Amino acid sequence: MALRISLTGSGSPAEQICDQIRGLVATDQLPAGQRIPSVRQLANDLGVAPGTVAKAYRQLEGEGLLQTRVGGGTRIHPDASTTPAQVIEQARALVSAATMAGVGLEDTARILQAVWPTPTAPAEKPSRQVWN
Repeated sequence: MALRISLTGSGSPAEQICDQIRGLVATDQLPAGQRIPSVRQLANDLGVAPGTVAKAYRQLEGEGLLQTRVGGGTRIHPDASTTPAQVIEQARALVSAATMAGVGLEDTARILQAVWPTPTAPAEKPSRQVWN
């Protein structure tokens, strides 16, 4: 599991851990049932306090993404869902195109947010006139 923490990045270290694990699960790089490092091991690997990793793991457990068992370690929950392969392929194509054009991650994310469809409001029901 290759995670990185950026002290200048957006979000706290715990939020960064959560986001990266979510991404690894969504892309099936961490499949259901996969064991992940212990809190102490990941904290040591990332150079953060164990409480930071524990906070992230608790958050992900609450979301149903992780499952912790005494003596069995922490694993990706069996029901954790992945993203359809077509979406992953298109995301990789976007990364390739953005990289070739010199567009960075933050700008690419802003572009995605700008073009993402917004839900349309339900049509208003015609008003009725009531006669007294």
